[in-house]
Amino acid sequence: MKPSISVCMATYNGSDYIREQLDSILPQLNDDDEIVISDDHSSDDTIERIKALGDPRIKIFYNTGEQGFTSNFENALKHATKPIIFLSDQDDIWMPSKVTYCMERLAGGCDLVVHDAVVVDENKNVLHDSFYRVRHVHRTLIGNLVKFGYLGCCMAFRREILEVALPFPTNRKYCLHDNWLYLVGSAFFKSIIVNEKLILYRRHTHNTSTGGIGSSTTTVGFKLKYRFYLLCRLIDRMRLDRRRK
Repeated sequence: MKPSISVCMATYNGSDYIREQLDSILPQLNDDDEIVISDDHSSDDTIERIKALGDPRIKIFYNTGEQGFTSNFENALKHATKPIIFLSDQDDIWMPSKVTYCMERLAGGCDLVVHDAVVVDENKNVLHDSFYRVRHVHRTLIGNLVKFGYLGCCMAFRREILEVALPFPTNRKYCLHDNWLYLVGSAFFKSIIVNEKLILYRRHTHNTSTGGIGSSTTTVGFKLKYRFYLLCRLIDRMRLDRRRK
């Protein structure tokens, strides 16, 4: 029997696309799986559209911490109860094979799997046939400290990673959830990077993050501080992990 899944999703004013995303996820889940939604106090009808589905596997919580998608994802992760975690944005579309493919890789002995995505616009027109290619990703932990390249919405992992990753580092200016989770997963556990494109990664005018597409507007100084902060926090977790053992 395969282990149960928690799909952790952060929402904020996502009513335009939330139904299509949930419709792509729910058919891939079993009855004992769950979708844990943390909402950052949306002012549109996002929550009403979710509730209208009437699916008992969907559990809704509200972010009571610092506003923003990193804290919102952390809140969802804190409420996850299953042994396998998938991260999900509110506006993408999962390919029908996503859950099966990732679960097979996790069953094969890895703890974190990261996959590629097709980048599309709001109408699902293809902008880039590979996120990896447009982002020029590095496939090592050190390479990702030089240039972060992986999306949280393309990650699935064992909940043991949360035992090290939570709570997230407190300075959210220097910590994005997907960068942190990849660093923890690759530093403490066995991670694999696969080339399969298992979601349509939707980019539109209301995205809450840049998503690694296009030219960066951050300064060199900020990038260095960001990486130094995460590296220091990673070393801190390594010390804590040794004490636990």
